[in-house]
Amino acid sequence: MAEAFFNRLAKGAKAESAGTRPAKSVNPLAVEVMAEVGIDISGAKPKPLTLEMLEGADRVITMGCLSGELCPAALVPTEDWGIEDPAGKSMEKFREVRDKIRKRVEALVEELEGKASG
Repeated sequence: MAEAFFNRLAKGAKAESAGTRPAKSVNPLAVEVMAEVGIDISGAKPKPLTLEMLEGADRVITMGCLSGELCPAALVPTEDWGIEDPAGKSMEKFREVRDKIRKRVEALVEELEGKASG
């Protein structure tokens, strides 16, 4: 969801989403709640986080990755948003998580655009 929001909102930057244990496919509820806000992520494919991704990133943001399990993102400066994974939860929880992610991404894009113009 964060990748889709960022890539929709940001100009001149691109996000790439990955996980430490990616699912086989994008959760259908995530696809549905994103469609509710006009973003189609039905063709997205979960990918594993790699060292190459980390080395090529200008910024690494996690969503709870650093809370417990070993996370490759811990090898580089990382900002953790602490947003829970809604997998296995209700549609309402997916909407809540989507809206939290959207707000964080909007703030990030605003910050990055402010740095670029200033």
